[in-house]
Amino acid sequence: MARDIIVMGASAGGVEALRQVASGFPSSLHAAVFIVIHLPPEADSMLPTIMARAGPLPAKHPENGEKISPGTVYVAPPNVHMILLDGHVRLSQGPKQNRHRPSVDTLFRSAAYSYGPRVIGAVLTGSLADGSAGLRSIQSRGGVTMVQDPNEARFPGMPRAALTVGVDYCLPLAEIASQMVKLTAEERLGEALPASKELEMEIKHDQGDLFVDLDRIGEPSYFTCPECHGTLWEIRDRELMRYRCRVGHGYSAEGLIEHMDETLEDSLWAATRSLMENAHLKDRVATRMIDKGNQQVGENFRAQAAEMRHHAETIRKLVSGNDRPRS
Repeated sequence: MARDIIVMGASAGGVEALRQVASGFPSSLHAAVFIVIHLPPEADSMLPTIMARAGPLPAKHPENGEKISPGTVYVAPPNVHMILLDGHVRLSQGPKQNRHRPSVDTLFRSAAYSYGPRVIGAVLTGSLADGSAGLRSIQSRGGVTMVQDPNEARFPGMPRAALTVGVDYCLPLAEIASQMVKLTAEERLGEALPASKELEMEIKHDQGDLFVDLDRIGEPSYFTCPECHGTLWEIRDRELMRYRCRVGHGYSAEGLIEHMDETLEDSLWAATRSLMENAHLKDRVATRMIDKGNQQVGENFRAQAAEMRHHAETIRKLVSGNDRPRS
């Protein structure tokens, strides 16, 4: 038994990083390579063409149910998860993870579940923490984990977060392919560690199974899912803290914080807009009242409008971090 499954994940800055790794694979590589990179759902991914031109291995978007072939680079198509089960590639529009589909964690978890110690997993440049939980799953089944050295990564967030799970290798990008090739040449692997019940349940959840008992892997939190607004269960995976909802959406703590920051900013801008509209309306009413001789009523409306503009400007300064009034 050899290490013959390589899974890699990247986000921002990932195309060039993946191209460089692919250029280091030999034509004789006996492992299948699987890649997830975060792309907009509507994007036309040119990554298979880029990977095929970068090195000697053929690269493609897999078909759903396609049998895995060694010496091939498989790239997850936009807006679908790539899942490895029973020697085949499954494509799924299951729930997003960290607001991404395809997700690095989803690919890594499925590889760990299906192939145990045969898996080599690597997290490259990107923001936030997609891939950390997946590396933990690979570790739990006896696979090998590595990250790009965050000090040289264009976007160090994903590699830095992945380091918290205690990976086997932290390498410069230029050394990752050669280390992977060495690992695939080792044939005496340890026994596959048993898959935990938690991993089994999360694999089902990744595929859209709605009958997963989340109470067995976490505890209900105070927070709600940004996408379906249901309760999030908090899952403590050693040093990792992450969240899943009943229908399967998943978040790292960093991903959930990012969403909350965005939601807060949107809410504050909406409040600013509402205050300005209200002030404008009261000014118009004030002018009409004064024109009709209702001076006191008009002045009251104008005072209210001025107070609302003051509140709106206070919120604007808070959101923008800029004390200079906008033109």
